[in-house]
Amino acid sequence: MAVNSEDGLASRLSTSLQEVLIRAGLIVVLALLCYQVFAPFLSLMAWAIILAITLYPLQRTVARKLGGRTGWASTLITLLGIALIVAPTAVLLDSTGDSVKRLVDGLQQNTLQVPPPPERVASWPLIGPKVYGFWERVHSDLPALLQSLQPKVGELARAALALVASIGGGILKFIAALILAGLLMAFGEAGARACRAIFVRLFGAARGEEFTRLSVATIRAVAQGVIGIAFIQSLAVGLCLLVAQVPLAGVLSGVVLVLGIAQVPALIVTLPAIAYLWMSGHYGNGEAALFSVLLFVAGMADNVLKPLLLGRGVDAPMPVILIGALGGMATAGILGLFVGATVLALGYQIFMGWVASERKPVLPAAEAEAPQMVVTTSAE
Repeated sequence: MAVNSEDGLASRLSTSLQEVLIRAGLIVVLALLCYQVFAPFLSLMAWAIILAITLYPLQRTVARKLGGRTGWASTLITLLGIALIVAPTAVLLDSTGDSVKRLVDGLQQNTLQVPPPPERVASWPLIGPKVYGFWERVHSDLPALLQSLQPKVGELARAALALVASIGGGILKFIAALILAGLLMAFGEAGARACRAIFVRLFGAARGEEFTRLSVATIRAVAQGVIGIAFIQSLAVGLCLLVAQVPLAGVLSGVVLVLGIAQVPALIVTLPAIAYLWMSGHYGNGEAALFSVLLFVAGMADNVLKPLLLGRGVDAPMPVILIGALGGMATAGILGLFVGATVLALGYQIFMGWVASERKPVLPAAEAEAPQMVVTTSAE
């Protein structure tokens, strides 16, 4: 009888194990299929969620002004976002495309000319004579120099055009993400409850609420305090460069964006641009002074914007944000620049919050009741 019962128990365990493995395998296959279907939209949805969380307080304020019409408020914010952000960016991209096209045409037709160096360049300390000599050689014999570098120049030109095309595709994705963010904000209350329920299910009631608040706070801090400031400053510098007709204004604006996310001063770009205004000889003293002031103010704008938008600051270290931004840009282009910085900072915050949390040890029931039994006995 004992042998039969043991055989029956082993058979039931084997059957149960097979059912568990089959169900687990089916769940894994279903998850992989769902990921494969959703993967093309993953970065787009991530950016839409980031935008929705960042703009949701503004949407609620506008909805109260409109008598509780959340749909109208979301539509208004979406249209304003497209007008205020996408339109200037499109102008900068158009300028960049024209500059690259003129550069490529000049390289292919050998019509590109470099102005002669000013005499005062030779008087610069240490590097003046070398810079003046190289500049003069490029001015006088540029076609021969380009002819010797023709294969590399062609590859560089194709890479530049591909970069402009990828940035244009990123702008289209941003518009789509902004529209999706408007739809998410229209159903913000239901979305907030669903996200809170997911965190509570994953981490428990107490820690789920904590991680929900931490996630929202981190996304808003990174989006407003780091990426938002860098984006506004890059637009300001780019528009100043565009008005001043500095070559490659859009490219320099993108460099300012990357430097701003990395917390590097934009003066690295604006000061050479100011030097170009005074050295090119294309501007009068009044124009050069006016554009120099505008560029200097735009390059220092982050010092004014940070106290207004950064608030209490971002708890994630700057290297984490920089790695996330550069890794996201290498993975998903200009859109990944924003998604990578925000997602990696959020993951860092959640992980460090989990590391810093203290859990009380759970004692077995017998050990937990033992002190009470001893006290009762002694009382008797």
